[in-house]
Amino acid sequence: MREFDYRRATDVAGAVALRGADPDTRFLGGGTNLVDLMKTGVERPTRLVDIRELPLDRIETTDDGGLRVGATVTNADLAAHPEVRRRYPALAQAVLAGASGQLRNMATVGGNLLQRTRCGYFTDVTQPCNKRIPGSGCPAVEGEHHNHAVLGASDHCVAVHPSDMAVPLAAFDAVVRYETADGPGELPLAEFYLPVGDTPHRETALPPGALITGVVLPPAPVAARSRYRKVRERASYAFAIGSLAAALDVRDGVVQEARLALGAVASRPWRALAAEAVLTGAPAGPDTYAAAADAELAAARPLPHNGYKVTLMRNLVVAVLTELAEEAAR
Repeated sequence: MREFDYRRATDVAGAVALRGADPDTRFLGGGTNLVDLMKTGVERPTRLVDIRELPLDRIETTDDGGLRVGATVTNADLAAHPEVRRRYPALAQAVLAGASGQLRNMATVGGNLLQRTRCGYFTDVTQPCNKRIPGSGCPAVEGEHHNHAVLGASDHCVAVHPSDMAVPLAAFDAVVRYETADGPGELPLAEFYLPVGDTPHRETALPPGALITGVVLPPAPVAARSRYRKVRERASYAFAIGSLAAALDVRDGVVQEARLALGAVASRPWRALAAEAVLTGAPAGPDTYAAAADAELAAARPLPHNGYKVTLMRNLVVAVLTELAEEAAR
């Protein structure tokens, strides 16, 4: 690890000013991803701006019945908060599925959104990678890709986004708030992550030097009956090979509203709008759930060794929606 300057910010404006226009400065929250990448040489910042003492560690109810979550709220506090568990249970479940207790005690909401892919070619600086060095190539296309993208990828990158937390945030239309030297701004999570295209090194739509200050969850009554299900290759603390955040409102045997987002299948959490369109107004039941999954996965373009993800996600959608409907009928 090379030498770097370290500064501790005491207010948001000061943090933004300390970063300035230097692309090699990084904000430090919990450091659970950034420090690992510094050790491997993927990240080589000239300065770290520690934001852990900023007043961004609160979870508050908004006037319209949503929630406002500060960027430095730890994953542990997010998962344990009674209003999160009551209003958005899939979010609490996703955070608890994401890491060990020790990591959840350190990791922050803002950092979770900005974590980088765990693709082995990205984390190995001896390998080419278009995310690290644009134009160098994507060896995963023809190499090891069993846990790579089946939706929204390109020839330039097939890596997946590793966040569990971001999947329910996508399903519930979260909005990311940030601060720049020019003032505050916000981005719907649907616009926060950029499509891969031919520029996979550009991962988010955040302006240069922006500091995430929080996430707002709008009111969503359907989210009170929601679930996050994660499939992984070992029983605990592994990154997903497929995940689903789902919420379902069924009345008189008909789906009134559905929210679905898929994880570990694309470079960003994948909002399943095609599936939601099939579900809404349709009779609740396994045939409808399967048709919804098929509509979403029709766009899948698996690689030679990750086609299993299409079947896995289809089965996951059917299973979780069936569980939610049965739970509502009790």
